[in-house]
Amino acid sequence: MKVANSVKTLKCRHKDCKLVKRKGRLYVINKQVPKFKARQG
Repeated sequence: MKVANSVKTLKCRHKDCKLVKRKGRLYVINKQVPKFKARQG
């Protein structure tokens, strides 16, 4: 999982990427390509 200051750029890596907020953190999840998982901060 990539940890970044901004997840906006990571969201644009693949068309199936979705932004999800869990426990006060922003996550990028991708069911098709799990290597695109990311977290903000």
